Amino acid sequence: MSNDIIISLIVSLALTLILEVGFFLIVRSIKGKHDKKDLALVVMVNILTNPAVVLLYWLAILYTDINYAIIIAPLEISAVFIEGYIYKKRGRYFKHPYIFSIAANAFSFGIGVLTQIIIQGVSL
Repeated sequence: MSNDIIISLIVSLALTLILEVGFFLIVRSIKGKHDKKDLALVVMVNILTNPAVVLLYWLAILYTDINYAIIIAPLEISAVFIEGYIYKKRGRYFKHPYIFSIAANAFSFGIGVLTQIIIQGVSL
């Protein structure tokens, strides 16, 4: 089981980095501001928060009977606030850091949910 968690951590981080860096690049191209330090910050922030969220999620799923939504909601909300705070304190061109954090996390989380639905063949 531990190998499954490690694989989940790696895959989740890789996909999150691809999606949230892509989201950042799209937002920045629309706004016309490009900053390599902000791009690096998006990568570092996700390296900080994503593995923690995924690991806590798996520990809760494996060792408790708590509903998925009750587990994931506080974890994702915490990640949004932590990321938004870091963007606010360390970002150069994050005019609305918490809104960016909410949008980036909603984008990557939503794509992740859709991907799972497609892979598992679950109908909406």
